[in-house]
Amino acid sequence: MTILFMEPLSRAWKRMKLALFNPFDIHTWFVVGFNAFLAGLMDATSGAGGSRIQKNARFGEFIHFPRTAWDWLMSHPGWAIAILFAVVVGIAVVVVLTWASSRGVFMFLDSVVHARAEIAKPWREYQKEGNSLFVWRILFGIVCIAMFTALAAFFFIQAAALYDGGLGRALPIAFIVGLGLIFLALLLFCGYITLFLTDFVAALMYKHRISAGAAWKLFLDVFKKYPFHFIGFGIITFLLMLVFVLAVIVAGLITCCIGWLVLIIPYISTVVTLPMWYAYRAFSLEFLAQFGPEYNVFPVPAATETPAPAAPTASVS
Repeated sequence: MTILFMEPLSRAWKRMKLALFNPFDIHTWFVVGFNAFLAGLMDATSGAGGSRIQKNARFGEFIHFPRTAWDWLMSHPGWAIAILFAVVVGIAVVVVLTWASSRGVFMFLDSVVHARAEIAKPWREYQKEGNSLFVWRILFGIVCIAMFTALAAFFFIQAAALYDGGLGRALPIAFIVGLGLIFLALLLFCGYITLFLTDFVAALMYKHRISAGAAWKLFLDVFKKYPFHFIGFGIITFLLMLVFVLAVIVAGLITCCIGWLVLIIPYISTVVTLPMWYAYRAFSLEFLAQFGPEYNVFPVPAATETPAPAAPTASVS
């Protein structure tokens, strides 16, 4: 079996042009854009840049920050309660957005697969699949948070022990490099699982009307045979997103930052950039369709029926 990358991308681009520009219908853009916005509610990533330690700050203060923060909270119970309340509210908001986004994944899939603009019907029709995807995403999110929290706790505990042991600022290179590699491995693991879940597992749930667990089993059957092709898909996805980000930067510079002002409005930004999201969603489906009929989410055109040949008439001589 020959698995291609550029050919599915080309077909996805053609699907996007046919659905959004032939003819151009602003109603279709806003409806499909809403589905895409809802599907991507939990895909936005926050900036990676946090507050950096100033050069003149003592390294020991950073290493012992968790202990210092805990002591401060214990001595300021009012702030501790306020922060705990904010965390609970934040968790509730994330849960609600994840639930809505999980239903939106199937709404956007329906828009792309059937080239139609509907909201209410797919929202109701794929309730069961949306709830199954929601549960899986919540559980996987808890696992990811637990892994990164454990890694951070290990870092601070071990680094504090090394620092208190007299190493000062000079933490062992092997310690830093080792934790960095573990962090990168966890990041890639969580990233690929999220990618496979959204792009392939959800598509199989949509096609076969099955749960997330059953769809994962179906996906892993083909992943075991072609692991490097799916890993390559992830690399191409990263490159496509990089090109998209660069295009947004260029567009903002050309429009004297006016384009960036439009893109900070969540729903409107999705509508404006809908061709990109539509083409990418179609690309993942076209890529998956190469692995066999059970992985082809798009409806198969009905075969043209040919009239059956007339039965030969027996002649009596």
